[in-house]
Amino acid sequence: MIVGGGFSGMGMAIQLKQAGIEDFVVLERDDDVGGTWWANTYPGCACDIPSHLYSYSFAMNPDWSRTYSPQPEIRDYLLDVADRYDLRRHVRFGAELTDAVWDDEARRWHIESSHGPFVARFLVAAMGPLSAPSIPELPGMESFEGTTFHSAGWNHDHDLRGRRVAVVGTGASAVQFVPEIQADVEQLYVFQRTPPWVLPHPDRKVSKLEKRLYRRFPILHRLVRGGIYVARESMVPGFILAPRLMRLLERLSRRHLRKHVPDPELRERLTPEYTLGCKRILPSSKWYPAIMKPNVEIVTQGLTEVGPNWVKGEDGVQREVDTIIFGTGFLASEQPWAKLVRGKDGRPLAEHWEDEVQSYRGTTVAGFPNMFTMIGPNTGLGHNSMVYMIESQLSYVMDCLRTMEERGVSAIEPRRDAQQAWNDHIQKRMERTVWTTGGCGSWYLDSQGRNVTLWPKSTFRFRRELAHFDPEEYVMHSGAPDRVPSAA
Repeated sequence: MIVGGGFSGMGMAIQLKQAGIEDFVVLERDDDVGGTWWANTYPGCACDIPSHLYSYSFAMNPDWSRTYSPQPEIRDYLLDVADRYDLRRHVRFGAELTDAVWDDEARRWHIESSHGPFVARFLVAAMGPLSAPSIPELPGMESFEGTTFHSAGWNHDHDLRGRRVAVVGTGASAVQFVPEIQADVEQLYVFQRTPPWVLPHPDRKVSKLEKRLYRRFPILHRLVRGGIYVARESMVPGFILAPRLMRLLERLSRRHLRKHVPDPELRERLTPEYTLGCKRILPSSKWYPAIMKPNVEIVTQGLTEVGPNWVKGEDGVQREVDTIIFGTGFLASEQPWAKLVRGKDGRPLAEHWEDEVQSYRGTTVAGFPNMFTMIGPNTGLGHNSMVYMIESQLSYVMDCLRTMEERGVSAIEPRRDAQQAWNDHIQKRMERTVWTTGGCGSWYLDSQGRNVTLWPKSTFRFRRELAHFDPEEYVMHSGAPDRVPSAA
């Protein structure tokens, strides 16, 4: 059972099919595959990782229209991949996971969904960390008489022309959609608690000649992809070893800010006080010009209260609005799906993670046999493509299945001491990183202030550390439930 039809879930399905394993089902809550790239349709939605890195290595796309892909193209790429690998017949659309319980005697997962019950030997949690929107609880919100929605559930039926709109948040999504809606609305209030570091966007159109060359000479496409990968990876020392190296990019960001915001007082309020990289770095050449328009007010305090037709910030000023749009990100560190999955002791994974969110190699969890967590704890990135990390995990999972078949093993789970040692090492590595020393709070951190989201090393180090499944790191349960289909 694979839960989620985004990059992770589809990648897992493809690897299974290529290994000759057809006995799997994908639960997808939306109407088609694509995950976050199907669900997020807000104006200006695009990837902030270069296009050539944002595809499977075994299904590269030579036809990106831009160097940074817009959402519709990424969605269409994933739909095309689903067709190419005949995935849809395995997918149950409009189906959400409601419960999953491990039966230790039968060595099976008993799964409940909105599409009915299932029994599975393996459970692949491929929901992704950006699947549950985060909406703040604000006093008076229930009294608001206008329209509200989160950027991840954009209300396209709500015409913004002539509206008075409050946008809450200035993160990655807001920086993309605010410039797109600014010209349509009558008045736009943007509530910013913490200013982001914004860099000029290097996006450009990909020429027809480039596309022809990539199609005719795939090796050239791979060389370009490899060059971009190395360039992105060169940022790692600044993230994890010497945050002072980020000062060069900070100077570039300050110059970008000075160019578009002449008012020194406003410029100061838009200048972050934390080290660049502590929060996600945002590329945009449209953000500062948009918020300088006459119909936009940037409110550099948080939103504190909502009334029937107004919002109030920390400055105490009531501003009349008829629409509130939340650009407040996702519950990335909380993983809401963990409340639905119960392991050997019958307790939800969320309870196990109350004290410390952890897994083993970002992929397996002690006490939860035969479960794989795609983009699990401490696998996220602030600089490079998550598709690279996903493919590293896919290889690890397939090696695990081969090992289980070869040894006649019915269930595996990581040893608790191995899992604890892995996480202690990860948190030790976090101590020198920009995310710990940079002076900011972010969605990377859990309620205890630990960074349980990001990977504190290079991506090729992650690939190397997941290159082989080591049975010595696992508790392996023998038994005779059905033989694992061939994964060779």
